[in-house]
Amino acid sequence: MVRSWMPWPCKRSSTLQLSADPMHLLRTQPGGFVPDDSIADLGQTPAELVILCSGDSSLALLAEAARQLPDDYPSLRLANPMQVQNHASVDLYVDEVLRHAKVILISLHGGIGYWRYGVERLMELAARGVQVILVPGDDRPDPELSDLSTVPAAERDRLWQFLRQGGLQNALEMYSCMASRWLDRDYSWTEPQPLPRTAIYHPRLASAQLTDWQADWVAGQPVVALLFYRSHLQAANTGFIDEFCARLQAHGINPLPIAVASLKEPGCFTQVEDWLDEAETELILNTTGFAQSSPEAPHLRPFRRNVPVIQAICAQDNEPAWQASEQGLGARDLAMHIALPELDGRIISRPISFKDLAWRSERSQSDVVCYRAQPDRMDFVAQLARRWIELARLPNGDKRVALILANYPTRDGRIGNGVGLDTPAAALNILRAMQAEGYPLAQLPDSGTELIQQLLGGVTNDLDSIDLRPCQQSMALEEYLAAFNELPQENRDAVNARWGAPDSDPMFRSGRMMIAGLRFGLTFVGIQPARGYQVDPSSVYHDPDLVPPHGYLAFYFWLRKAYGAHAVVHVGKHGNLEWLPGKGVGLSRTCWPDAVLGAMPNIYPFIVNDPGEGAQAKRRTQAVIIDHLMPPLTRAETYGPLRNLELLADEFYEAQLLDPRRARELQRDILELVRETHIDRELALGENLDSDADAALWLPRLDTYLCDLKESQIRDGLHIFGQSPQGRLRTDTLLALLRIPRGDGRGA
Repeated sequence: MVRSWMPWPCKRSSTLQLSADPMHLLRTQPGGFVPDDSIADLGQTPAELVILCSGDSSLALLAEAARQLPDDYPSLRLANPMQVQNHASVDLYVDEVLRHAKVILISLHGGIGYWRYGVERLMELAARGVQVILVPGDDRPDPELSDLSTVPAAERDRLWQFLRQGGLQNALEMYSCMASRWLDRDYSWTEPQPLPRTAIYHPRLASAQLTDWQADWVAGQPVVALLFYRSHLQAANTGFIDEFCARLQAHGINPLPIAVASLKEPGCFTQVEDWLDEAETELILNTTGFAQSSPEAPHLRPFRRNVPVIQAICAQDNEPAWQASEQGLGARDLAMHIALPELDGRIISRPISFKDLAWRSERSQSDVVCYRAQPDRMDFVAQLARRWIELARLPNGDKRVALILANYPTRDGRIGNGVGLDTPAAALNILRAMQAEGYPLAQLPDSGTELIQQLLGGVTNDLDSIDLRPCQQSMALEEYLAAFNELPQENRDAVNARWGAPDSDPMFRSGRMMIAGLRFGLTFVGIQPARGYQVDPSSVYHDPDLVPPHGYLAFYFWLRKAYGAHAVVHVGKHGNLEWLPGKGVGLSRTCWPDAVLGAMPNIYPFIVNDPGEGAQAKRRTQAVIIDHLMPPLTRAETYGPLRNLELLADEFYEAQLLDPRRARELQRDILELVRETHIDRELALGENLDSDADAALWLPRLDTYLCDLKESQIRDGLHIFGQSPQGRLRTDTLLALLRIPRGDGRGA
C-alpha cells in the first residue's frame, strides 16, 4: 500500500469507485492511506491562486497569513505536492483545481525529480497562459527548476525570497505582491525583509537574548542547548519546543533553545558556537537533520565544545503510524535524522515529536500540520542528557561503571566472545586505564585468563552447574517485582506468558534473582545474560519476537537500580541487547531495548569492519561506538600439497624454455597432484588434461588459483583493545590494508 502524504491522525475516508477506471478514488484525509491502484483526491475546488509547497512549515505559515487577508483577496488554495504522487492523482488535481488557476506557485524540495510528472503537467498549463512560477524549497538555487518559470527571473526570485526568509509579515507581503502583479488587485507591498539566520528563542518573548534565559535559569544546573530549524519559528510551530524546554527544566536542566537556518552555513554555525561558549553549555540536543561534516572536511569537529551531542528526532510521520510500525520511523527520517547525523558522531536517541493536524484552513481548503510533542520520549531524551552530564560532572572516584561481556553461544567457554577481539584482555586493559584515571577499582586480576577464571568461579549462564556456584550479587524478588511492575502492561504480560513467574526462572534462588559477575572495587564486570533458556542460542540470537526472561531483566534492573550504574560498557561485538524485540529505529517505551536499559549512557567498543551491526546498537541502545581494529592480518601463504604444487609449477615454467622434456615430466607430476588434492574439481578442469594443448589452458588457471590462495588475507590472532599490532603483525596488517581496492578499484 502507498500512503497518501497526510501526516496526522484522522478518520479514514470512504472509497469511491470510478466507473470508467478500475482505480479507486480516495479523499485524502489526515493519516489516510491510498493504495497503489487508487487516486488521491484533495477535495479542493478551483481558485485563482494555487500555492504548492513540499514543506509543511511553509504551508502552515501561509495558511496563518491567509487568515489576515482582506475579504476581497482572490480565491486561494494551498497544498503539498507530495499528497498527489502518482500520475492519476496529479491528473485529477490538474483537472479539478490547477487548470482553472491564473497563477500557480510551487516551492519544491529536491528538484524536479521529486515531482517530475507534476512539473510536466504544469508546463502544459503554462503553454495555455497560466502563470507558473517554480522555486526551490530550500536556500540552494536550482536553475533546472527555476528556469521553467513563466515570469521574469527577478519576479521569480522575489517570491523565492519571501518564502525563504519566512515570517508572518513576509508571507503577507508575498500575497499582496502576487495579487498586485498577476491577479488585477492593487495592494501595497514591500520587498522581502531578511530575518536573522539564527536566533535565541524564548516562548514568552518576541525577540530574546541570552540574558533573558539566564534570568530564568536555576543556579548550578547544567545548560543544555536545544537546536531546531528556524522554519519552526517562522511558522509559529514552536509548541513542541516549549514543551521540551519545560520537560528539560523538570529534569533539572537549564534549556537554551536556538533556532538555526542551517548548521552548514558558516555564519549561522559561528553564532551558535559563540552562544554555546558564552552559556558554558554542557550538552547539545540537536533536532536538525543531515550531517555537518562532508567529504571535503571529513575530520572537521562538528562543534568546538567537547560535549556530547544527542540527536533528538522530529519525526516526519504521525504518532499512530509510528506506534503501529515494526520499523518505527520511515525511510526519510532514517536518512535525515539518523544515518546522516551518525556521520557526525551524534548519539541517536528517540523521536520527541510527530506531525499532527493543527487546524483546518477553510479559506485555502487545506489542513494545517504542526509538530506535536511526544512527552514520554521527551522525558527519555531529557533523562539521557542528564545522565551524560552527571557522568561528566562526577569525580571519577564516585563513578560506578559496569563492563558487560557477551556470552554467545551461552557456554562457559564462550564468555567474552567478542568478534575479532580478545575480550578478556580488552576488558582488563579498560579496567587498568580506568584505574589509572582514578575510577574506583581494586584487586584487578593479572591477566585476561585470570579474569575469566574468576568469573567462572561464580554463577554464569551455564544451567547445568548454576545451583552449585556461589553468587556475589543478587536482587531480592520483591525489589525485582517492583522494577518489573514499572514496565508497560503489555511487556509484563509477554514475559509472563512466555517464561512464567520469576520464581521459575533458572536465575532464581532462595528468594533472590542471581546476577552473574564480579565487582572489583566499585566497578562491576558482568556476563551478559542469555536471551532464553532451553532454546537454541544460535537461532534466537537475532529472533525479533523472543522476549527476554526474568533473569535477563533482573540483570539490567540490578545494574540500574541496585548497583546504580552511571554508564555501561558492552565490550566487543556479539552482545544481544540491541537485538531484543521492538522497533528497528525510533523506539517506544514498549520496545525491549528501551525497557531493559532505559536512558543509560552506553559505550560500546566494536569491531570497525561491521558497521551494519554497530548501527543496530547505536540506533536501538543509544550506544556510543568506539571502533577497534580487526584482528591482525597476514597472508595465507601455501603449505603441504599446495606448497608442493607451487614449487612444481615454478620449476615447470623455468623448465619450459631450458628443458622441454623435464617440463613434460613436471606437467605429469603436477596433474597427478592436482587430481590427488581434488583441485581439478574445484577448478572444473574436466577429464582430458594430458596433452600439451590442454596444459596450456589449465596450468595458467592453476597458477592464478595458487597465487590467490597465497595472497588471501587471514587473521593472525585477535585484536586487543588499546594495543596496536607490533612487529611483523603490524607490517603484515598495513600491507593487507594497502591491498584493499580503492579509488580506481586497485589496491597499492
